[in-house]
Amino acid sequence: MTIYGGIEAGGTKFVCAVGTGPHNILAETRFPTTTPQETIGRAIAFFKGQEPLTAIGVASFGPVDPNPVSPTFGYITSTPKPGWADTDLVGPLKAVLGVPVGFDTDVNGAALGEHIWGAAQGLDTFIYLTIGTGVGGGVMAGGKLLHGVMHPEMGHIFLPHDRDKDPFEGICPFHKDCLEGLAAGPALEARWGARAETLPLDHPAWELEAAYIAYALANFTLTLAPQRIILGGGVMEQKQLFPLVRAKMRDLLNGYFQVSEILEGIDNFIVPPGLGGRAGVLGAIALAKCQ
Repeated sequence: MTIYGGIEAGGTKFVCAVGTGPHNILAETRFPTTTPQETIGRAIAFFKGQEPLTAIGVASFGPVDPNPVSPTFGYITSTPKPGWADTDLVGPLKAVLGVPVGFDTDVNGAALGEHIWGAAQGLDTFIYLTIGTGVGGGVMAGGKLLHGVMHPEMGHIFLPHDRDKDPFEGICPFHKDCLEGLAAGPALEARWGARAETLPLDHPAWELEAAYIAYALANFTLTLAPQRIILGGGVMEQKQLFPLVRAKMRDLLNGYFQVSEILEGIDNFIVPPGLGGRAGVLGAIALAKCQ
């Protein structure tokens, strides 16, 4: 049997798995993201203890260099995570394990996993957006994961920010009040003084959060015309957000997009991940399968 390895390389933890898909995971481990040397070493040790692999996929926090012809392909580049800037992630895996390594952002990987096994099956143009510790977006357009001069950085778009209603400055170290700076989990905690999951359902945080997400989704929809938007990440585990976001986005578009998916079927246009919290590591296995 052809066996693949996958690494969901997160800024907080690494998840490594071996298998072929959601119904056949043969081994899995997770451990904290510490120094590059220690963390990559633990991943290599895990895979060396498994059956021979055909390929490995890495779905990584970023920014990264996903261009196969670039001299820094497989690197985590200008990340604000201490100690990880300019880290070669793919090189050590190839050198020690001797197998092809697929590499992309964590959100592009999750998008690919959702395309093969999850909520984007049968679609060729869609968005996977995660809203958690950070905000990031992966895009498949015309059946291919989207890359250009780099990869999409959808968490850093700029939104209308009414400082009378929301005087919060924002927490992004680069832009302050971009989408991530206003709507990521740490922004919620900094603004309201409590973790998001502890806030009551009727707290004003949720209307404000839904508005920022809806502004972003309206912009993405007008730019990319996706067939579906998948919202994952820890913040979106607050299920009350989905109806608020759907209603606000439809109001913002104000009938301009005359398509039934938005006018009548928005519940199936903005959806949670079909793979749940496993979209990242399964997306990494999907990247391996494409090698």
